[in-house]
Amino acid sequence: MALDPLHALQAANRAALPVASAAFGTLLIAGATGALGAELLRRLAGSHRHAHTRVLAREPIRDGLRGVEAYLSPTQPLAQWPVTSAHTAIIAFDPPRMYHDRERALWAPEPADLPALARWLRACGVQTLAIVQPHDQGKLPEALKRGLASLDEQAVVANGFERVILVRSARKPANAKFANPAERLAAWMLSVVRFMVPSSEQPVRASKVAELVDIALRIAPPGVHVAAPELVWESAQGDMEAVARRWLGLPG
Repeated sequence: MALDPLHALQAANRAALPVASAAFGTLLIAGATGALGAELLRRLAGSHRHAHTRVLAREPIRDGLRGVEAYLSPTQPLAQWPVTSAHTAIIAFDPPRMYHDRERALWAPEPADLPALARWLRACGVQTLAIVQPHDQGKLPEALKRGLASLDEQAVVANGFERVILVRSARKPANAKFANPAERLAAWMLSVVRFMVPSSEQPVRASKVAELVDIALRIAPPGVHVAAPELVWESAQGDMEAVARRWLGLPG
């Protein structure tokens, strides 16, 4: 059964709040949509390692949720957004599932929003930023898998966050629509390429990606940490924390 982010908000409302001294500030989630966003919200809002959790929304969802609230994104451009307060932020690029009526109320970032969104988050006081950046399986050049893959990502790091965690997760190819039989034939002839993609670059379940992000937020030291798709896949096969510790250069 598909997860509804609003159900995760309600579940967080039913649980007791942690004492403030045992929790880290506010967690802000941009892109609590799609299967991945819903899993991130369910896992992190339910962990109570943060005193409060906010999700960016385009429309009011529900007021009075204890410990979890919607933060309405202003209508003006990101550069003009008023600052709020947060300690940790997650940016997830997973579009809303349009058959989820409530999910449409949540704000979903576009890749082009990344530099301006990161600047706004840093102005809000965010120290730790985690970005889940899906990419088409097998198409990311080898040289870019374990480092910063674009000028936008370099601009994010330049903002001066204490920790930047970038998780590259392979996604399934989209179902293409073809205008005529010739296009369908060409697509069928090219589809053999997908069988050449190594298993280590295949998509990982959203719940496993969310679990890896959760572990990284908990144990990552200061600095920039990039999880290549092979590492995301490997972490889902067994002892995830052991794989994460090796990736982050921590003792086992």
